[in-house]
Amino acid sequence: MSDIVKLQKKLKVSFKNPALLEQALVHSSYINENPDYIVGHNERLEFLGDAVLDFIVADKLYQEFSNLNEGEMTKLRAALVKRDTLAQLARAIKLGDFLYMGKGEESTGGRNKSPNLAGALESVIAAVYLDLGIDTTRDLVSRLLAEEWKKITGPSAGIDYKSKLQELTQSKYQSTPIYRLVSETGPDHDKTFTVEVMIEKKAFGSGTGKSKKLAETEAARLALKRLATDFTE
Repeated sequence: MSDIVKLQKKLKVSFKNPALLEQALVHSSYINENPDYIVGHNERLEFLGDAVLDFIVADKLYQEFSNLNEGEMTKLRAALVKRDTLAQLARAIKLGDFLYMGKGEESTGGRNKSPNLAGALESVIAAVYLDLGIDTTRDLVSRLLAEEWKKITGPSAGIDYKSKLQELTQSKYQSTPIYRLVSETGPDHDKTFTVEVMIEKKAFGSGTGKSKKLAETEAARLALKRLATDFTE
């Protein structure tokens, strides 16, 4: 049987009702072979977890990127919550090792199948939500998605942060951001640039990168994040 205590340590959560976490780990194939098992399988939890995850990611995008439009936010959310991404996150915490699974499904590599892993992770998210509430769930999702979030929303993600920042500052302050080179370090073949973005003579973000363009993009991204926070205060 799965070591529920060990999994809670991996997740950095402590359940008041561990039976919910146990149910999140039960694949339907286990119930098919063990019909008297009273906990039940995880498919209802998977349904709820999918919705909770969508909400948390959508809310985080909305709060951090105030000038992204609906289509851009939808595209980013889809990349963050797609099956392959969730399965990758589940593999990183070895979630497959904890699953209750029928012998037939296990014999065909069920513990490493992306649909099983993604579904189980969504079920775990639902269990955390039901037992510990939205704030703990948001913290868990943020930790699980941290690296993917950097990849998908970072300066190399293809979002034109500089244009977004210019649109926002022209609307908010009737002025245009100014980018100032702060430092240039390293040998000619491997330089690192640090750029600061100024709005109304005030620094709003400082970015580094292997080119001035990447440093400016990162500075703009951080400035947008700061402006989004300022608007909600």
